[in-house]
Amino acid sequence: MNRTLSLALAATAVATTHAIPGVSVAATPDSVRWGPCSEAASAKVAVASAKAPLPRLECATLDVPLDYRDPDGRQIEIAISRLASKEPSQRRGVLLTNPGGPGITGLGYPAVLAGSGLPQKVLDSYDLIGLDPRGVGRSTPVTCDLTPEQQARGNVPPYAHTAADVAREAPNARTIAEQCATARTAWMLPHTTTANTARDMDRIRAALGEPELSYLGASYGSYLGAVYTTMFPKRSDRIVLDSNLGPGGYDVTAMRLLARGMEDRFPAFAAFAAAHPEYGLGTTPAQVTAKFFELAERLEAKPVQGFDATSFRGITFDRLYSDADMPLVAKTWQALDTDQPPPPTPPFPNMENFMSARFSVICGDSRWPETVREYQRNVAVDRLKYPMLGGSTASIGPCAFWPDERVEPPVRIGDRGPSNVLMAQNERDPGTPLVGAQDLRRAFGKRATMVTADQGGHGVYPFGPNTCANDAVTAFLTTGQRPAEDLACAAEPSKQQE
Repeated sequence: MNRTLSLALAATAVATTHAIPGVSVAATPDSVRWGPCSEAASAKVAVASAKAPLPRLECATLDVPLDYRDPDGRQIEIAISRLASKEPSQRRGVLLTNPGGPGITGLGYPAVLAGSGLPQKVLDSYDLIGLDPRGVGRSTPVTCDLTPEQQARGNVPPYAHTAADVAREAPNARTIAEQCATARTAWMLPHTTTANTARDMDRIRAALGEPELSYLGASYGSYLGAVYTTMFPKRSDRIVLDSNLGPGGYDVTAMRLLARGMEDRFPAFAAFAAAHPEYGLGTTPAQVTAKFFELAERLEAKPVQGFDATSFRGITFDRLYSDADMPLVAKTWQALDTDQPPPPTPPFPNMENFMSARFSVICGDSRWPETVREYQRNVAVDRLKYPMLGGSTASIGPCAFWPDERVEPPVRIGDRGPSNVLMAQNERDPGTPLVGAQDLRRAFGKRATMVTADQGGHGVYPFGPNTCANDAVTAFLTTGQRPAEDLACAAEPSKQQE
């Protein structure tokens, strides 16, 4: 789960040897022809934290192999963008960025970072590079031909209260998997993986003539960065992973952990709503928590103008990514509690491609349970442990019925390589809970140092208010210096609602 962004880019490759056995490729770098971004690609992204107008980017495109085992075979297009350093004497290299996903366009992300407080010394040190990963947006896109109804259901299953609910959802999940496997872009499915996106990143590095690549990625982007630096340790310069998935990426474990994230994060909203009785949701955190379950039950029985319990749980979870959205969550609850239509939600751009690309990556990256019975068992466990969301995130989805073909096994994150990874993590992150980040930290061993901020929300750098955490990341990107050991940054009460 993550935010939204958009733009377009380019080049062509170099001789490389990949760290996965039996996969290698040789090619010759070509020059990148930067030019103006298209009008649609240049559109400003609505980001609440933006402090200044977003700068204009340059865009290009790059051809890469569909299948890196056959580098001279079928090619696909990768769209890239650049926000160039204006200080050549201070420029260190390139900083490739990724806002998360999977399925989210990243072409506009360099401009969003620059407009949202990325320190000037970081902007001076690097050309910021964005990309639409393979399958997404202005890169060669994938589709599952999802209907409007399927798109409206979202990418997390409806809440399952019983084993029968799981069984009822299975045909819908199977239908989506079959659509993906028979759509006009089905030929891309086995190759739309995080490992191949990491290889695309290395093609971008080579095409730009850079010996090494620095990286700043958040949420799913943390896993993409972890995979890149595992596959290409000698080409990794300074690697920053923000809001971290576990070492398995967006696998079944990560999906189930979203329910843990909701439980970790929700007390902050309960305290906020209780402190604002004008919303009428309760005067104590316990009363606000009880209101959550009351509203979910009511909307299960009777949706309000099409807004049902699944929508209610989903929008509450999504908007707890940011303290700034807590008033909007409270207004949404207030409207639903009085049978009024909730505040409108801006449409997600290109939802069909987002969901199709998301399914392609998460289902293709790893094996998921394949029997209804196992999902029923998972729901029975998580519904008790994490009642707010566990009946949904543990339930069955298209990955249970995904085609068996896998080009390669998942990349195993480990401790081999230079000590050049800095992880940044909020303690109460709903989308990538702390427990998953701790697992990734252990997997990296001596390669990584982790900075943990005592705050809630999804995303630390540069959007978060914790000066200690932000300064640590800026220092690493600009000087290469990391904390001598894992760093715990205390809460800064004056800057947060919690």
